[in-house]
Amino acid sequence: MSFDPITLQLVVNVERLGAIGRAGSELGLSATNASQRIKELEDDLGVQLFNRTTRKISLTADGEEFIAYAIRIIDTATEARAALSQKAGTVTGTLRVTASATFGQSHIVPHLPAFFEAFPDVSVDLFLSDRIIDIVEGGYNVAFRIGKLAPSSLMARKIDNNPVWMVAAPSYLARYGIPESPDELTRHTCLPLGDERLWIFKDREGITREVQPSGHLRTNLGQTVGSMAVAGMGIARASLWAAGEHIRAGRLVPILREYRVWPETLIWAVRPPERRQHARTRAFVDFMQSRIRETNRYRYGDLL
Repeated sequence: MSFDPITLQLVVNVERLGAIGRAGSELGLSATNASQRIKELEDDLGVQLFNRTTRKISLTADGEEFIAYAIRIIDTATEARAALSQKAGTVTGTLRVTASATFGQSHIVPHLPAFFEAFPDVSVDLFLSDRIIDIVEGGYNVAFRIGKLAPSSLMARKIDNNPVWMVAAPSYLARYGIPESPDELTRHTCLPLGDERLWIFKDREGITREVQPSGHLRTNLGQTVGSMAVAGMGIARASLWAAGEHIRAGRLVPILREYRVWPETLIWAVRPPERRQHARTRAFVDFMQSRIRETNRYRYGDLL
C-alpha cells in the first residue's frame, strides 16, 4: 500500500526540497524508489500531487490539499512516539544541529559527551559554519544563532544574553592610543566580522553614532577576529562569551565602555515552524541552554 508513513514523509520532503531524488535520499531511498512511491500514491488517490518540469517540481492544488493531511498524520505519529518515549523515560532518534563555527566549538562541542551520557539513544549530526544555513531546506532540527534575528516563520527561543564590548590588545593601544569616542575609530585599524559595514553605538543619552570600520583584514570567522585582536592587529567588536577569558587574563582591554554596542543581541535556538518539537530537540536545547549559561557565567560573569 502506498499510503504508508515513509511515503507520507517523502511527499513532505519533496515539497520542501523541490526534488524527488534529494527528498528520497533523506529517507534512505533511491531516486527510482522515491519516484515509484510517488507514482503509486498518485495512482491510489486518483489525482496528480506534483507538477513536474525539467527544472522544478511543485505541488498541484490537489497536492496542497493532500500535504496538509500528510503533515497532520506525521505530526500525530511523532507526538505519540514522543509522549510514549518520555513516559518510558527514553529519548531517541537522530538530531540535526547547526551553529556558527566559533560558538559551536566553544559552547556546544565541549558538552556533547555529557549529553550523550544523559541521552545515549540520541545521535547528533552537527554542522558548524559561520554562514547562515537555511535550516528548513537543510533538514535541520535546531540552529544556534547569535545576533538580531530577521523576520521569519522559524520558532525562536532565547538561550542567553550576548553582551558585546569593544576590545583591543594592550600592545595595540600602547602603539596607537586609546580611542575616546566611536568617531575616533576611523583613525584606527578595525577588525570587522564578515559583511559588517557599519558599527553602531549608543551613548548614555540614547544618541546613536555610526562608524564604518576599516582595516587590513576582513574575515567571516569569529575565532580569527579574536586571534587577530589578541595579536595586536586592531580593534574588534567581541561577544564576552568569546573575549571574557582574554579580558580577565589581560590579553584584551575593553574600550569605549561609555557607549553600548548597538543593537543589543541575544543567543537563540531556532527551529522549523512545526506545531510541536521532537522530544530529542527539546532535550538537546534544554541541556545545552543550561550548559551555555553556566559556561558564560564562568567566562565573563564577574566582568558585568
